[in-house]
Amino acid sequence: MSDDTIRLATVGRIVRRRGRLLAVLAVLGALVGYGASLVFPPRYTTSASVLLPGAWEERGLLTQAEIASSSVVVDRAADTLDWDGVDGVELRERVSAKVSDGNIIEISGTADTPERAQRLADQVVEQYVGFAARVVGDTTDPEAAARPEELRQLVQRTGRRITELADAADPGRTVESVQTRTELAKLRTALQEAVAELNEADPAGTGSGPVVMGPAARPDGEAPPTRLQLVVGGALSFFLLAVVGHLAAARTSRRLRTEPEIAAALGTAPLGTVDVSAEAAAHRPEARGARARIRRLLGVDVRWDLPPSDTAGDEEGRRIRYRRVCARLRDRSPAPRRLLVVVPGGDVIALPAAERLVAEAGDEPRLRVVEVSVALPTVPDRGDESGALVVLSAGSWTAEELAGVREACADAGHTVVGVVLAGPAPARAARSAGRPRDTAAPALAVGADTRGGPA
Repeated sequence: MSDDTIRLATVGRIVRRRGRLLAVLAVLGALVGYGASLVFPPRYTTSASVLLPGAWEERGLLTQAEIASSSVVVDRAADTLDWDGVDGVELRERVSAKVSDGNIIEISGTADTPERAQRLADQVVEQYVGFAARVVGDTTDPEAAARPEELRQLVQRTGRRITELADAADPGRTVESVQTRTELAKLRTALQEAVAELNEADPAGTGSGPVVMGPAARPDGEAPPTRLQLVVGGALSFFLLAVVGHLAAARTSRRLRTEPEIAAALGTAPLGTVDVSAEAAAHRPEARGARARIRRLLGVDVRWDLPPSDTAGDEEGRRIRYRRVCARLRDRSPAPRRLLVVVPGGDVIALPAAERLVAEAGDEPRLRVVEVSVALPTVPDRGDESGALVVLSAGSWTAEELAGVREACADAGHTVVGVVLAGPAPARAARSAGRPRDTAAPALAVGADTRGGPA
C-alpha cells in the first residue's frame, strides 16, 4: 500500500468497509459546524452604489474606493449611528468598497440584523459623499465653489481686452505694431490653453460631486457562511479528513498484508486461506468488552486496506477450505505426526480459525493450539510435536514481529512447516441442508495456555 498510487478504487474501499465510521464522523462534523454557528451570530450584508461623474482613471477610482472605506469616513458614520458597544474600529471590519463597472463605487456594510446592515451602508455612503465633495472642492462654501468660475470669467475678459488692444494697434504700418499684435495673439492663445487645462484638471467638469444611485436594499438572507453552510462544511471536512487519515495511515503502516510477504517473513510456505464468520469472532472472550463492541459497531474491527480476496459463500465452502489446508498438511508430512499451532496473542480472527482447523484435522495430523505474545514470543519446547504451523490474520503484524515468532519457534526446536491466513467472512443465515453446525470433536483437546507456556 505504501508504494501504490492512490486510486478511486482505494477510496471506494474505504467508504465501503468503513462506511459506519465515516458516517459517525460526518455527523460529528455537522454538530461541530452547528456549534460554530451558535458561537458566531448570523451576519447580513447589503450595498449601495455611488456614481462619480466625469472622466476618471483607474488609479483615481481605486483611490476613491479606499477613501470610502477609510477610517475618516467610517468613524464619522459610527458617530452618527451611535450604536452601543460598536465603534469605528469594529465598523471598519464590516465596511468594504470596490470599483464596479464604469465610474461606480459599490460600498457594502455588514451587521447582525438586516435593518442595521441597511442603515450602515446608507450612512457610510452619505459620509463618503460629503467627504469626497470637500476633497474635490464641491463644498457648501459659496466662495470656494465660485473661485474656478471667477477665474474663467477673468480669462475671458482678458482675452477680449487683448483683442481690443490688437485692433487698436496701427495694423501693418510699422514693424513695432506688427510685433505688438503678434505678442498679443500669443498671450491670448496661452490664456485659452490655460483655461482648457483648468477644465481638464476638474474631473467633475461642471463641479458636480458623487451621485448616490439609490438607498441600500434590505438583505433578505444571511451572509456566508450561513448556518447550513457551516453544518455541511463541518460534515464534509470531517469526512475528508477521515479518508485522508486512512490513506496516510495505510501509507505509513509496516504491517504485512499479502500472503507472500507474510510467508517470507516466517521463512515458510503458505498453505492457504480460511474464513472465520463474524459470529465466531464475536463470541471470543476478547471480543466481548465494551471497546470491542464499539469497534464492531463502527466497523473498525475489519481491515480495509487488505487486498480483495474471495471468501467462501456459505458454511459448506468454509468447511472445504479448512479440509484443503488439512490435506496440504498431510501431504507435507505423510507419516502421522503432531504439530503445534502457533497463534499471535490478541488475534481474535486467527484463534477461532486455529481451533476450527484442529477440529477439521482430527487425528491426521493431531494439532495443539497455543497463543504466543508477539512482544515477548515464547513457544513451548519441543515434545511430541514435530513442527509448528502459524495461523494469523493479514494486516495485523509487521515483518519484525513475525520474525520474532519464527525465531521463538526455532529456539524451542520447532520447524515452521507452513502458514495459514485467516480472514473475516460475512455471516450467512443459510447453511447447507442436513449439515450439523459443529463437526466431530478433535482427538486432542485444544491447548488452553494463552501465555505461550507449555500445556
